[in-house]
Amino acid sequence: MSELKYTPIDEIEQIHSDLRKGFLSGKLKSIPYRKQQILNLAYLLKDNIERFQKAFEADLGRCTLEADFLEINATITEVKGAYYGVEKWAKPEKSPLSMNWTAMRPVTRKEPKGVVLIISPFNYPIWLSLGPLAGAIAAGNAAVIKPSELTPTISALVAELFPKYLDPELFRVVNGAVPETTKILELQWDHILYTGGGRVAKVVATAAAKHLTPISLEVGKSPVIVDPKCDLKTAAKRILWGKMANAGQTCVAPDYILVPQEFQDPLVDALTEVYHSFYPSGPAESNSFGRIITINHAERIKRLLDNSKGTIVVGGPGECDTSKKYIAPTIVKDVGADDSLMSEEIFGPVLPIVPVKDLDEAIKFVNARDHPLALYVFSSENSTKNKVFDNTQSGACVANEVLIHTAAEGLPFGGTGPSGSGYHTGKYSFDMFTHLRASMDSPSWLEILLGARYPPYDDKKAKALSKLSNISLPARSGSGSSPTRWFLFALVLAGLAVLTKRGRLGGFIR
Repeated sequence: MSELKYTPIDEIEQIHSDLRKGFLSGKLKSIPYRKQQILNLAYLLKDNIERFQKAFEADLGRCTLEADFLEINATITEVKGAYYGVEKWAKPEKSPLSMNWTAMRPVTRKEPKGVVLIISPFNYPIWLSLGPLAGAIAAGNAAVIKPSELTPTISALVAELFPKYLDPELFRVVNGAVPETTKILELQWDHILYTGGGRVAKVVATAAAKHLTPISLEVGKSPVIVDPKCDLKTAAKRILWGKMANAGQTCVAPDYILVPQEFQDPLVDALTEVYHSFYPSGPAESNSFGRIITINHAERIKRLLDNSKGTIVVGGPGECDTSKKYIAPTIVKDVGADDSLMSEEIFGPVLPIVPVKDLDEAIKFVNARDHPLALYVFSSENSTKNKVFDNTQSGACVANEVLIHTAAEGLPFGGTGPSGSGYHTGKYSFDMFTHLRASMDSPSWLEILLGARYPPYDDKKAKALSKLSNISLPARSGSGSSPTRWFLFALVLAGLAVLTKRGRLGGFIR
């Protein structure tokens, strides 16, 4: 196992300067070079899967199946997607046909933002660092990864492997805790991605504001609404798995359940049955259940449990051993809105159940709090699902499933409002680290049409420009006017553009 060594604080500014120099060298303007670096990133994981599996077990108590399914395989898949997608993603994008602008050949260039910073959390230290990094590379950026000091084995392994697989002039790892992170945030970056808790997110946002640095943030508390008209057995299995995976340390884990009062006991019975099927010999000795990241984190969760006024169904504070970072998988029913378990994001294997009057009250409960990072609803009724989705706000809204939407290809991952800003995974990571640069090339012959813009102004010129701008509106009834005149005008422009390209109007313009 690699030993975690913090990056000397007096070297951090030089690392930043070296990466700026590397970015300005233009190496990453080459799409083939970007692809090579992305492929190297994929092999960094694939060549060292066993070492990463052991590191996950050492830092988080994760079993191999959970480490592979939740993180390693998902990250390799995302990196591979960037490898195959970068050529298409990076192509300049032509603007739609426009009678006023087509002759100027308007185009949106996809350009890198520069040198970016990715601050990743302890709970998904690979997926939330190397996944976004693939998008940053695809976009042509240099990057610093700041892994969590709470996963020392994984962070040390990443630091060891980076210079063996990636260009050190462009990609570096900075390890450390608060002093090192503070130093990093004093520097100017071209984009910052931070995933973690709301308190630190405010610190990152404040530091970024000093340099007007764009940021993407991800935080949140994710509720589950359970409708009596659902596949109860499947719902219980999926909810409990989502809550207990990685010992509940997942930003989109089900944080609490809202269920109609009369359906609380059937739901509790179903969850209890699933609990015993997951851990037939008890979770304490199960190799399928992880551990909390630190003793302090375990003690925080236990305090929430100790102060809860809800009714323990399974687990509970009496079965916890914080000295071993063990919080027993726990289900608590009859939890009130003002309960200790509702005071903050639990981020542990404790599942509160909050009984409500009906669906309307559940929606009001969600809307009275910060927008969640994910909102789940279990129901067989489309009308129920639509009602929840149409009347709430959240980073994601998912029916009859939990967690795995974050790995679905083509879907963005991100929050809204207090649960975050910005999106990543797949092409969305590329977009996040890309500057969309407007560009056009206006030929001289357009002076025939646009010459009226120059002083001295008169009524004739004003009328000509007004006609060119086409500021007329459709009739109030919604019916539009005939486009024939403008269609013919567009054909003329297109013809002129072709002639210009072939050089047949050069003499006329001169």
